[in-house]
Formats: sequence, structure tokens, C-alpha cells
Amino acid sequence: MMPRDTDEPFDHAATGVRLAAEAALLEARAGLLAEAIDAVDARIEALSLALSRLRRTSATE
Repeated sequence: MMPRDTDEPFDHAATGVRLAAEAALLEARAGLLAEAIDAVDARIEALSLALSRLRRTSATE
């Protein structure tokens, strides 16, 4: 990060708006990642159940 030019006044309002926008974007991305993780978890569970059924089926044959 480059040092700020001290001759220019610091715009607190603009910084607040920028940080709020970044926070909203990060929150949206976190939600998308949580949904993707939930989908992967569901797929893992389904595959695990399918494998268990296959093992039981092959053990009884």
C-alpha cells in the first residue's frame, strides 16, 4: 500500500462507502461459498449412502 498524500484531506465518508461495498461483496461471496459447500456435503452424503448399499448388496451375493 502506498503512503497517502498528506496534503489531501482524508475523505471518511468515501472510505466508509467503499468499505461497506466491499463488505457487501464479501458477504455475498461467503453466501455463495456456503451454498456450494452445502451442495458438496449433500453429494458426499448421497455417494456415501450409495456405496454403503453397494457394499451390502455385494456382501449378500
